[in-house]
Amino acid sequence: MFYVLTALRKKLREAGRLPQPEPNLGTLLDLVALGTVADVVPLDHNNRIFVEQGLRRIRQGEARPGILALLEVAGREHANISSTDLGFVVGPRLNAAGRLDDMSVGIACLLADSPDEARRLARELDTFNRERRTIEKDMKAQAQDLLASMSLDLEGLPWGLALFDQDWHQGVIGILAARIREQTNRPTIAFAPDENGVDVKGSARSIPGLHIRDVLAVVDSRHPGVMKKFGGHAMAAGMTLARNDFDAFTEAFDRAVRDTLTAADLEAAITTDGPLSSAELSLETAALLKRAGPWGQHFPEPLFDGEFRVVSQRIVGENHLKLVLQPIDGSGIIDGIAFNTGPEVPDYTRTGARVVYKPDANTFRGRTNLQLLVDYLEPLS
Repeated sequence: MFYVLTALRKKLREAGRLPQPEPNLGTLLDLVALGTVADVVPLDHNNRIFVEQGLRRIRQGEARPGILALLEVAGREHANISSTDLGFVVGPRLNAAGRLDDMSVGIACLLADSPDEARRLARELDTFNRERRTIEKDMKAQAQDLLASMSLDLEGLPWGLALFDQDWHQGVIGILAARIREQTNRPTIAFAPDENGVDVKGSARSIPGLHIRDVLAVVDSRHPGVMKKFGGHAMAAGMTLARNDFDAFTEAFDRAVRDTLTAADLEAAITTDGPLSSAELSLETAALLKRAGPWGQHFPEPLFDGEFRVVSQRIVGENHLKLVLQPIDGSGIIDGIAFNTGPEVPDYTRTGARVVYKPDANTFRGRTNLQLLVDYLEPLS
């Protein structure tokens, strides 16, 4: 849309019909950046420029009041945000309204001209997001029970997972599918009842190497009519089918996935840029990486790995693991945090841990310290 507006302005200028003063389309770049990151658009050369310029406007406080208000209710300082904040702070709060109630609340927040009105709507969206997280947490616990009933061993699980519960909420099944996909490294579809009480709607999330929409097309060709409708792309898709056809679909989906993948494709792998030296584990490195952004789809932020002693660990907030780490060479003490680990975690203080992480600057009570954002960790022995 930004390109369309740019082309329209050019045509109107050439025709002598452009209003004066000329509209400054740069004022829309905060929305361009938000849409690009939140919709997981690949950050090619042009898109990185747009996102960077949009982030600069937001950091300078020149964004839409709604974006600034959403950052405010989330406790983020707009002057220090990164592309991650657009994807994991602003985007989910806007989406929560559409998932649980009415997307027009999110649209109204972005269109609000008054900071007071934007704050009111942002608080409403934040409430929706908290409710969404509670629903998601309950649904994930139910999904874990379903997985356990299939097999306690990953090797015994279907290659293509299709899960359904009568009490699941349609607005959250996509997030649930993504969470289970991350845990099992299997293409996953979560289903919830349709409003008519006869059909079920599914939301699918795939893994690298499997085009989920193409797999659904295979299912449809082998079993015409089982899916009433479906659509999507490589990594995500949706479908509707009759509740009575769920079991048949489950078997057909698993068979189609098995015909597409190999066992090696189900083995999750993490690619890192290797270890950082003790001297490189610093605020300077974290700042350098932040300045090198924006990071995002097809332009991922660097990941590093290393072996650490775990001085202490505790669960904080909503099942986040707070760590105090020390490199094996004995230098320095570093804070670390792993989000959404759940309450049941190994005692890493006894074993030490291999940690995959991103260096980050964490500001708390006016002090800024190095903190490692932990993507993955496992005991050393």
